[in-house]
Amino acid sequence: MIIEGGFTLNAPIDKLFDFLLKPDTIMTCMPGAESVKLIDDTTYECVVKQKVGPISAKLKFVNKLTKIERPTHMEIEGEGEDMTKLGHFKNKTTVDLKEVSPGKVEVTYKSDVNIVGKLAMFGDRIMRAKAKDTEKEFTKNLQEKLKTIV
Repeated sequence: MIIEGGFTLNAPIDKLFDFLLKPDTIMTCMPGAESVKLIDDTTYECVVKQKVGPISAKLKFVNKLTKIERPTHMEIEGEGEDMTKLGHFKNKTTVDLKEVSPGKVEVTYKSDVNIVGKLAMFGDRIMRAKAKDTEKEFTKNLQEKLKTIV
């Protein structure tokens, strides 16, 4: 399943890119994030709790930054599972930043997500809707955090 979208933030592109590279700070913007543990400079383990349809899932996963082209592009690969064994997933995500004017950055992303197990039964429509809702809340939280670093 491909999930893609984008949003615009008020921030200098360099500061935004640096912020996005720090899992321990970026995860504070993620709705439902419970923990993040740095494994090394490019790898981190996270626990995120989300409600998908009628089911609550607690996802534990490892993400690795596989490509970094400062300050406009990054690629991330991850794998994890629901801690109650509702499903397993893998994802590959690209994030691109484009300065549209001084202090204003357009962020676009594309994730290729493969889900198996009970979580997969919700299908594309519900998963895409959940991703859109999460993006809106994440963007709001991120913009608030960026006010403290700009």
